[in-house]
Amino acid sequence: MHAADIITKKRNGEELSENEIAWLIQAYTDDKLPDYQMAAWLMAVFFRGMTDRETAALTMAMANSGEQVDLSQVPGIKVDKHSTGGVADTTTLVLAPLVAAAGVPVAKMSGRGLGFTGGTIDKLEAIPGFKATLERQEFIANLQQYGIAVTGQSAAIAPADGKLYSLRDVTATVESIPLIASSIMSKKIASGADKIVLDVKVGNGAFMKTRADAVTLAEAMVNIGRLVGRETVAILTNMDQPLGMAIGNSLEVKEAIELLSGRGTAALKEVCLELGSQMLVLGGQAKTPADGRRLLTNLIDNRQALAKFGEFITAQQGDSAILQDTGKLPQAGFVQKVTAPCQGYITAVNAAQIGYAAMRLGAGREYKGQTIDVAAGIQMQCRLGQYVSCGQPLAIIYTNDKSKLEQADEILQQAIEIKEQPTVIPPLIIGLVDKNGFHDRLE
Repeated sequence: MHAADIITKKRNGEELSENEIAWLIQAYTDDKLPDYQMAAWLMAVFFRGMTDRETAALTMAMANSGEQVDLSQVPGIKVDKHSTGGVADTTTLVLAPLVAAAGVPVAKMSGRGLGFTGGTIDKLEAIPGFKATLERQEFIANLQQYGIAVTGQSAAIAPADGKLYSLRDVTATVESIPLIASSIMSKKIASGADKIVLDVKVGNGAFMKTRADAVTLAEAMVNIGRLVGRETVAILTNMDQPLGMAIGNSLEVKEAIELLSGRGTAALKEVCLELGSQMLVLGGQAKTPADGRRLLTNLIDNRQALAKFGEFITAQQGDSAILQDTGKLPQAGFVQKVTAPCQGYITAVNAAQIGYAAMRLGAGREYKGQTIDVAAGIQMQCRLGQYVSCGQPLAIIYTNDKSKLEQADEILQQAIEIKEQPTVIPPLIIGLVDKNGFHDRLE
């Protein structure tokens, strides 16, 4: 095969064969194809798109470019969950022990964050002593014994995806639905999931800004799952304000503990129950989402999910005493309140700006490899539609770098809009995409 022929074919809008895509991806992974040719192909895909069959073939080519995790030693249906990213999205910290407590094995390979806050691994490493890198057999053994294990994602998992993403980032081809969908799904498939639940965020704090784009992405990923034999369901959730009240690694661990203790933010709990109920249905532990929701609610109420979280932390050498005393989590040296400049209703909370403020405080990374401050972040004190008085706290900011407080305060003041009249609060759950297509929750 010749790369130029494949580039030409896609440039002309023709459908590529599975073998052509597999050859192209493997050649690029093996450094046998130069960046300039792959960049030309990516741009052709950006403008011409890909069919469902092409996108599925691209997904499997990337998944097959490296190691495949074999979870067959672990009994039960392994259901993975993935979020397209948001602000105060603490769902994995809650869902992993919650779903495991319900009898569905949770095996997650997660990465470190690049952006607003750290990734799941960064958040877990805020727990004193927590071991986030497990050897393969240790990972399997924990799954077999406890039904839950989380480890850092190996560079050997879908290496083609990492290499392609770096090229997409500098060639203006990131915003391509087939490329986004195949990137996400290739890592989930290579990580050994039997079935997959996706949380596709929509709004100003999400990668997908409009519902139409989010539906298109969700449908693309669900179709990939169908074509490669991995049943997939996607939930569309609103990200026009932070999901939880905590933005920052240590702060989000604390919020997860509060939710599993029966307290916590209603919006975060709602999304966790929505995603978790779908995971239980796919995992065979519930007949319907309603049944799954009841089971998960009971596991929170009777504190079995919290106990599973403690068991999980101990199994990975962390200090589970944080469940009783969150003061054992890393604490910031500087704390400052952001207050309302006037009275009125909260009519806008720009999640993206708030996430940026958290990153500037030290909670996230602006470049790969940057050290983050796990104690830094923002604790929100308001939500959309809430009435506030002049001088009332809107947020509390945390950092170990005092010089960052003023800029974060300014960003938050701009991100939170206060007006005399209340606003319409957008629905949290927008819809669901499964093998039968999009189901609009707003109709």
